[in-house]
Order: sequence, then C-alpha cells, then structure tokens
Amino acid sequence: MVKTKHVPSPKVSLAFLNLLILAATVAAAAGSNGLDSPSFKTWRPWPFKKLNKPVVLMISCDGFRFGYQFKTETPNIDLLISGGTEAKTGLIPVFPTMTFPNHYSIATGLYPAYHGIIMNQFTDPITGEVFKRGLDPKWWLGEPLWVTAVNQGLKALTYFWAGSEVHKGSWTCPKGFCPHYNSSVSLEERVDTVLSHFDLPQYEIPDLMMLYFDEPDREGHSYGPDDPRVTNAVSRVDKMIGRVINGLKKRKIFDKVHVILLGDHGMVTNCECDNKVIFIDDLADWIKIPTNWIQAYSPVLAINPQWGRDVKNPAKKNAELVAKMNEALGSGKVENGEFLQVYLKEKLPERLHYSESSRIPPIIGMVGEGLIVKQNRTNVQECYGNHGYDNMFFSMRSIFIGHGPRFRRGKKMPSFENVQIYNVVAEILGLRPAPNNGSYLFTRSLLLPFW
Repeated sequence: MVKTKHVPSPKVSLAFLNLLILAATVAAAAGSNGLDSPSFKTWRPWPFKKLNKPVVLMISCDGFRFGYQFKTETPNIDLLISGGTEAKTGLIPVFPTMTFPNHYSIATGLYPAYHGIIMNQFTDPITGEVFKRGLDPKWWLGEPLWVTAVNQGLKALTYFWAGSEVHKGSWTCPKGFCPHYNSSVSLEERVDTVLSHFDLPQYEIPDLMMLYFDEPDREGHSYGPDDPRVTNAVSRVDKMIGRVINGLKKRKIFDKVHVILLGDHGMVTNCECDNKVIFIDDLADWIKIPTNWIQAYSPVLAINPQWGRDVKNPAKKNAELVAKMNEALGSGKVENGEFLQVYLKEKLPERLHYSESSRIPPIIGMVGEGLIVKQNRTNVQECYGNHGYDNMFFSMRSIFIGHGPRFRRGKKMPSFENVQIYNVVAEILGLRPAPNNGSYLFTRSLLLPFW
C-alpha cells in the first residue's frame, strides 16, 4: 500500500513526477491480487447545476437471483439496464453466499475472512463468543463506505444496511435509520424517506445513500425460487425501482444521480422430499462426530472439534477427522455422500478466500447445490429455498446495474465479484479508499473517465 502523497507542483522535475506515477501504477496493479488502496484523492468540478456534486444511491434487493428479471415484466429495471451498465451474467457473491457476509463485503470491499462477518451467525472458535448480528465494533472489521465517506468530510445515509448500525470512525448513523432491522417498515416508506433527502439544501444532501430491500429473499426462502409468489415479489421490487426513478425525475436529477441496483446472493430450492439430504450419523461406521462439535450444518458444514486437553496435537487429529469423513463420503455407502467434500479450512480452494480468519472453524464442509446436511433422520420433511452455497454455482449469482453520469450507456460487463464495488463507489465520490480486496484498476473498465 502506498502512503498518500501531495500532488506535485509544476516545478517538480519530470523524472520525479514519472517516478510518482510509476509508484502509483505499481501499487494499483499489486492491489488486483490483494489489499488495494490507490495513492491520490482526486477532486474534480461537477458539471450539473441542479445537483452540484456526485451522489451515489445504492439499492440492495436481498436474494434477487440473477434471472429473476426475466420471470416477469420489469420495465423499470430494464430502463436502468438500457441506459446504464449491467453485469451481463450476474454479480458474483462472496463465499459463503449469505446476507450479512455479502452486504458487508459490498460495503467494505473485503472478503469475509478479512472483515470478520464469516456467517450470518457463528461462534468464535477461540473465545466461544456467539455473533448474532451484534453491534459491538469488535466483530465488524474493515472500513465500510459510509465510514470512508464521513471520515473524508462527505455525508452518508444508510437505511437498514447490515453493519451500518455499528459506530466506527466518525460514523454515527442518523437516528431512525439504523435500528435493528424492522420488516414492518414498508418498501414505499423506505424509498420515500431516502428520496426526501434530495429536497434538502444542496450542501445537506448525502453524497452516499444505501438502501436495503428484504424482497424477494423472504418469498424465496418460504417457497423456493420458482414459485409464483417470488415472481410477484420481483414485480413489486420493480415497482419500487420505478418509484425511485419517478422521484428522481420529478426532481429533475435522474440522469445526475448514480443509481446502483444490486443483490447480495441468489437462491436455490432445498427439498428433503427429493432426497437431497446427507446425514452425519451415516458416517458412524467410519467416524462419530458429536453434535456439540458442529456449529452449522448447511449450506456450510462448520465443525470445531473439542479434543480435550489431553490431546497434544489437535491439528493432526483434525486432519485425521477430515480424512475419515471424506473416506466415508466417497465410499458409495453414504447416501448423497458424493455431494459433500470436507476440508481443513487452510486447504479450502483459494478462490473462496475463506481461511485467513481465526473465526472460521478448523473444518469446513462444502455442500452440493441444493443439498441439506442433518445429524440424523427424522419424520420432518422440509422443502424451501436457501442460499449460502459455493459462489461458483450460477444459482447463487445476483444482479448488478449501474446508471448515472459515470456509467457507460448500454454496457454489458462480464460477471465480477462484489468486493469490486467499494472502489467503484469511492472513485465516483472522489474518495481515498481504505485497503480492500478489490482492484482499483477494475474501476477503469466499469466507469467512464471523468470529463
């Protein structure tokens, strides 16, 4: 990471200036493979008089699986797509493809192993403390966009975005916008409240606004992604996007605001009735795993063995446990065993970026798409929608659409991971990004140069 430098005066020698440019370029290129923070914050004049500064309005539709937009008429989403930039085959979530890890990855540009929210709920293997969406800053690492903005003198507003309730840096969420999530607040009220901030004096309008919808995730979980009620929820989301567009048009600023519409993950059907279950007890002939060792069953199997103080080499015992489990699963004698692969966390595929955290349990099982893991057989049979699976699965992808002055009109982008979004927003707002896992070079492929 290159430290911030002052822009050189015209008297600085050409050779020295070239060295500065080279250093910044090298740092940006290096960031494409790790933590990235560009060198300079660039201030530019804003050409619109009606809105005298760049503004970003980011809207997240929880559980909006890529492809939902083809299930029904979505004229308002289509309007954003035709006049903006779209991830052609969807936005790739981080693993695990769960709500809290992904919303905070979008906000920080960090993979969950680095921002600390490794699942929606989890137990710290070292301290034994349980995270249940708590507000203690110790859980929420990294620097989210709203903190980056206010630390650098801009104004930010969030409405129900995961993590924005936590006090960090100069950030204190405006009263009424960061209580624990309240599903009784209608989508219409959320939209209208955010839009009302465009009626403030120009210097009081937030530079960054982040708005959360809980649909169509709610219906997807209850009924599965192919149910007509999910289609109705998608239609409702589109109407809310129309409400945003009309509100901005009424204020004559639709083409001046950067509207980013995205989702956090996709959805797939889980159905025990279709024999999509793996039972831990079926491994008993090879290895018995106590229930108190298992912190989560599916879509991510998380195991934290408790070997006791008399075991001198717990890492070796963990490796033996993983070997025994995989032997059983690959034996052909465990029902659906071929759809579960168990790893020591440090041996997980590197593409998942899911090992560099003490909060991640020592053993992680990757479950097949739509499969369920349970301890034992019961008479209860469940059929519902879920997510959290390997982000390699297309069903876990969501949407990304960017519309506004810096987004290319009618542009189709290849799919990309959502950790790239932090730098995109920072570039639009002229912010100096905090270190993150995205690449600052990526912004050049997504955004138009500032004219």
